[in-house]
Amino acid sequence: MEGFKDKVAVVTGGANGIGKCIAEEFRKAGALVCIIDKASGDHFVGDISDKTVLESFVESVINQHGHIDYLINNALPLMKGIDECSYEEFRYALDVGVTAPFYLSKLFMPHFNKGGSIINISSSRDRMSQPQTESYTAAKGGIAALTHALAVSLAGKVRVNSISPGWIDTEYRIYNGADAVQQPSARVGNPLDIANAVLFLCSDKAGFIDGENICIDGGMTKQMIYHGDNGWKLEESL
Repeated sequence: MEGFKDKVAVVTGGANGIGKCIAEEFRKAGALVCIIDKASGDHFVGDISDKTVLESFVESVINQHGHIDYLINNALPLMKGIDECSYEEFRYALDVGVTAPFYLSKLFMPHFNKGGSIINISSSRDRMSQPQTESYTAAKGGIAALTHALAVSLAGKVRVNSISPGWIDTEYRIYNGADAVQQPSARVGNPLDIANAVLFLCSDKAGFIDGENICIDGGMTKQMIYHGDNGWKLEESL
């Protein structure tokens, strides 16, 4: 995709999975990429639940580049359910999934170039759930709502959108049978499905898209499921 040469893109959780793919696609397009991640590697290493880590990271980026163009809040919150998730773990999930994206947006706000963009990575779990996922689901719902709040507050300065991935296999495995056909697209997603959307939303081609949440899930959340219809059958546990 054109238009990213020498742009500065910040990606949280960019050492692995979807974040790594996003960072790689930005680099291929000519952007300068700054990553923060807990995993060791050739990037800023730190836990984004820590306020001082966020402040040090932003200082490092601005000292190096003087500005940023894109902030991709991608870092993965903890997933635990109500049966096992402690108070501290739930707070940690929200710190990573909601507080850090808010604070990074606040810290970087004076340093965005014209045409800047924030992309928050939410999840299709911001609108549907499985049992025992409360910490992750709450964080993803929070960042989806944070998106439209920031879009309004930063109107005319920075566009803010979110992406809600569905089933994304970060190992690029190919699925057949029920795992594939249960989705209207007839396949499981991969990180490029998300990275391509991120770069599009950051580009000038998406200049009229602001405050939006785009669900990229192969259509799975649009498929109504009723027991007995279309071969679906609910087996109740005793």
